[in-house]
Amino acid sequence: MASNEHNLQRFLDVLTELGGQAGNQRLAETLGWQDSTYQRIKAQLIEDGRIRTGRGRGGSVALTDGADAVTPKAVRNPVRTNQATQREPTSKSNGDRNGGAGTYSQAFNAIDKAMRNDEGLASELDYAEQTSWLLFLKYLDDMEHEWADEAALKGKTYTPILTKPYRWQDWAAPKTGDGRHDPNALTGSDLIEFVNGKLVPHLKSFKDSTVQADSLQYKIGEIFSEVSNRFRSGYTLRDVLQIVDTLSFGSSEAKHELSDLYETRIKRMGNAGRNGGEYYTPRPLIRAMIQVVQPQIGETIYDGACGSAGFLCEAWEHLRRRDLSAKDWDTLQRKTFYGQEKKSLAYVLGVMNMILHGIDAPNIRHYNTLSDSVMDIQQKDRHDIVLANPPFGGGERKEVQQNFPIRSSETAYLFLQHFIRKLKAGGRGAVVIKNTFLSNTDNASIELRRELLASCNLHTVLDCPSGTFQGAGVKTVVLFFDKGAPTRKIWYYQLDPGRSMGKTNPLNDADLAEFVQLQKTKPGGEKSWTVDVADVDAATCDLSVKNPHAPEAAPQRTPQQIIDDMLARDLETAKLLAQVRAML
Repeated sequence: MASNEHNLQRFLDVLTELGGQAGNQRLAETLGWQDSTYQRIKAQLIEDGRIRTGRGRGGSVALTDGADAVTPKAVRNPVRTNQATQREPTSKSNGDRNGGAGTYSQAFNAIDKAMRNDEGLASELDYAEQTSWLLFLKYLDDMEHEWADEAALKGKTYTPILTKPYRWQDWAAPKTGDGRHDPNALTGSDLIEFVNGKLVPHLKSFKDSTVQADSLQYKIGEIFSEVSNRFRSGYTLRDVLQIVDTLSFGSSEAKHELSDLYETRIKRMGNAGRNGGEYYTPRPLIRAMIQVVQPQIGETIYDGACGSAGFLCEAWEHLRRRDLSAKDWDTLQRKTFYGQEKKSLAYVLGVMNMILHGIDAPNIRHYNTLSDSVMDIQQKDRHDIVLANPPFGGGERKEVQQNFPIRSSETAYLFLQHFIRKLKAGGRGAVVIKNTFLSNTDNASIELRRELLASCNLHTVLDCPSGTFQGAGVKTVVLFFDKGAPTRKIWYYQLDPGRSMGKTNPLNDADLAEFVQLQKTKPGGEKSWTVDVADVDAATCDLSVKNPHAPEAAPQRTPQQIIDDMLARDLETAKLLAQVRAML
């Protein structure tokens, strides 16, 4: 933190010595910094209102009033203080290294356009995967420059993670002496051969038994053990690399805008296929779940089916504040968020999503959560909070089912057992699950409901409308429960946005505002009611959503009544036809 503030003040001092205004190239040369460091400090000072951009072909900056003070890092991290509102749009980024007016959204659009020209990339899933590993390497390069500068300020030597020829500046964005893209940079088949034959194998090697699993080095090896380069044209890849090189991860504003764009990409990817809910849980629903659970700094948060890490990212946004101490900031960075994900693409998306949100070394494992016996979970493995949307309908093999006391081929049922046992005593959980779980009559469903009621206080059930999950094709509920005491009463809330849900009309924060507010006191109403567990059928433990305030449906007719009605109508029709014949 101190070194970063030193850089901020030095930037201002040098700019003052140059008359309060200077071109980017002249200022950077005077400072003697790496380009990534210059862009990061410049972006932060613009964000803080200490400098402003000037005009001119090469770009310039100038001091503003009050530019003699530096804002501490703890204050510079922007947060959403009202989690019930949508993300506010961020201002134009400073991602254009040449001082132009290009924005990150334009860069992402340009990346998409370039990718569509490559025959190796066929869908939104491919675009998301390939963008992810390129963004990751650009992020790593920016951070390496920052860490090197910080070490130099302390009089220490920094040992880089990546060395020549695997550094971003060597193969992805080599520059000439005047800072322009090197025309002799690898391209065409040479670039593809280098990436596939040298770069990716080298990065895979970081996943070594001698490296700690929570280190950034191990994450590098893990990621590149799961993704591969799908570009077939080295010319297309070169075009994309030049666009990615304009993006900067140096400021909180930059990361904020990039995270918004990345979330949009994940959402589009989720909507592109039938299994949309697998990659994307609606963020308004996640935010409502977090507001009910109310995590606190110092508690651990876990998602054993984290996908693109939407729950962990939103929990991070909820917890971080402007006035965090250095200790609390470190706790959030390293000792709060934990996840596991089985699928390779989702794992990579999750790691990159957390990095863009500001978590430097995410504690996400690429691992099949269900492969471990829940009976082996120990106290040290447990967490304070579980937030999750486990996959529905997947059929697990019999050897996996052996890890659970209640055996079922329904993946979500196995995850729910896992989550119950992963919670500490007094821990809090919020889990999305199919609404049929509440009423199914198979043995596994009944036994799991019985266990949930006996071991946890299932205090709230949120009934979500059809269309909440794009492409999922199932109705869902959210179970809110506390570990350690049996359930006595359950409060139900039937969410009714008053409209049909769809891609063009998705769930929003305002739809859930009433639920979040009423959940605190759990009153009765047209859309809410309470059920006493003593009144639940002990044999079936049926917990299905039955709104007592809804108008009663007309009783269904018996088969005999239907046949009698049909015969009566036939007789009436025959009489009418006879009358018409008599008139002819």
